[in-house]
Amino acid sequence: MITLTRLAAAALLCLTATAASAQAGPEAAIKKALEPRLGEGIKVDSVAKTPYGGLYEVRIGGDIFYTDAKGEYLFIGRVVDTKTMQDQTKARVDEINKIKFSELPLDAAMKMVKGNGKRVIAVFEDPNCGYCKRFRQTLNDMDNVTVYTFMYNILSEDSVTKSRNIWCSADRVKAWDDWMLNGKAAAPAPANCTAPHEKVFALGQKYKVTGTPTVFFTDGTRIPGAVDIKALESKLASIK
Repeated sequence: MITLTRLAAAALLCLTATAASAQAGPEAAIKKALEPRLGEGIKVDSVAKTPYGGLYEVRIGGDIFYTDAKGEYLFIGRVVDTKTMQDQTKARVDEINKIKFSELPLDAAMKMVKGNGKRVIAVFEDPNCGYCKRFRQTLNDMDNVTVYTFMYNILSEDSVTKSRNIWCSADRVKAWDDWMLNGKAAAPAPANCTAPHEKVFALGQKYKVTGTPTVFFTDGTRIPGAVDIKALESKLASIK
């Protein structure tokens, strides 16, 4: 026989579960519905309601997607405000991918100073990256900038060897420029010299650097790819 006490306890548990579900809101329900459909191993970091179109923002790592209130459809693309023509998606991606520039382990980077060096950037580059070589030429044409180069070896095993040879050179920046600008390889590194490959690789993974070059600015934002000198100067001028 079910006693009144047991019925009361069951009712209380039901009310508690309902209250918890209501408190969690639709975001939790969307995450629960959507996550199993995205593929094995893919985790949704957050779901948040947006102020546009009744859409919900779905954040997975450093990427942004959108879904409906039931998590039945996934919208892959950009949301643009037609009044201001501002790319809302890009603004959010930039925000969630920001880093603390002051926390970069600059001892694991090569430092190049041109002119007064007041403008500062950090760049993740691979010695076998053609776009990095193009970007290095862009930096060569600039002045009054300090560049911290992290040799991020992701393209081939040979990248690790080339980076180590450059890191172990008497003048690292010259050796890097000799290779990136003129195709002159650095001399083989001494057997007892080590380079910060593992440290830089872990750093790039932490910051979700998926390609080279990737440029970081002192405001924490980044630009992936071989940005041209006009765009780079414009970005640097915008940083207060």
